[in-house]
Amino acid sequence: MNLPSSRLTWNLLAYLSLVTTPLIAQPPTVDNVILITLDGARTQEVFGGLDIDVLQSSRNDVPVETTAVYQQYWASTPEARRRQLMPFFWGTLMADYGSIAGNRTRGSVVELTNTQRFSYPGYSEMLTGESHDDVITSNENRRYSFPTVLDFLKTELRLDRERVAVFAAWETFRWIVSNKVDTFTVNAGYQSSDDPNPTIQTLTNQQFETLTPWNSVRHDFYTFRLAMAHLAAYKPRVLYLALGETDDWAHDGRYDRTLQALNQFDDYLQELWEWLEADSQYRNRTGIVITVDHGRGNTAADWTDHGNATEGAQYIWMAFVSPTVSLRGEWSDHEPIRQNQVAATLAPFLGFDFRTQTPTAGPPIETLFVQAH
Repeated sequence: MNLPSSRLTWNLLAYLSLVTTPLIAQPPTVDNVILITLDGARTQEVFGGLDIDVLQSSRNDVPVETTAVYQQYWASTPEARRRQLMPFFWGTLMADYGSIAGNRTRGSVVELTNTQRFSYPGYSEMLTGESHDDVITSNENRRYSFPTVLDFLKTELRLDRERVAVFAAWETFRWIVSNKVDTFTVNAGYQSSDDPNPTIQTLTNQQFETLTPWNSVRHDFYTFRLAMAHLAAYKPRVLYLALGETDDWAHDGRYDRTLQALNQFDDYLQELWEWLEADSQYRNRTGIVITVDHGRGNTAADWTDHGNATEGAQYIWMAFVSPTVSLRGEWSDHEPIRQNQVAATLAPFLGFDFRTQTPTAGPPIETLFVQAH
């Protein structure tokens, strides 16, 4: 064998192996991501269903066993109650397609890093990857300079404004979701739309005829229907659906309506999932994260409340669905997950590192990016 020729051959093979095989295996990715939030939905209901102490405190005029909400949602165990309340979420989505963290009775903690424990600071931490306790101290309709993961993904993917979309019940999302004005589709609260799509036009007109008890929040029905209409018309690669009635009814002390809002969300989630599964752009190509902005009080005395003085409001939950993730059911006995990890977790589903934009953001939730098998 000719020695120089042999050395050349081995050098060439070594070079080709470096070119064709990554030194570090990259996690599998999807083509689309969907973030869903349920404002202030407590871990107690999500993991345990109807809380009998809360129901009794809110209906002291009659025996609770005679109420419609008890008869609809009560069962003898937490697992049965939560499935009664959210049958699709627990019976199908978490059983067959996804996983959920935040049940502290199983050693699963998901918590805020901001100390405010109310909406704007929570959503900002979620979307920017950092808490900003020194700056964001109210729910004021104000835009801050911090770029969000939605800004980041729009830039990295070079998407048209319709391909990144936010539909939210609360009007303040118009300021929360981006540090710029009008860079992607945002429709939040009682907001009209210049979209020519006839379904979107009909829904935006009808919302003004269906008033809620709250000035700055519309019914989840319109938020969900607008999101579905936009999904069908424009096929966004990044969608954020932010529902609000779980918080609004809780503040009003309407535990029956709070439970009904969770149950209605379960119906919406099933409809969304079935739509995604029927569409080739989204079926087996979409990552979903479902979470909340803050928790609430632990007891019947303070379940309506949240804020920095309310114990329990620092604890939240997160659910994850992706064809690239093999985890199923409930997480147990793991290191705490924090709200500031959401932004950096959404980005790698699409193959990006959010911390190239915001190096101080919380890290991705590494467990999710183990190769599915």
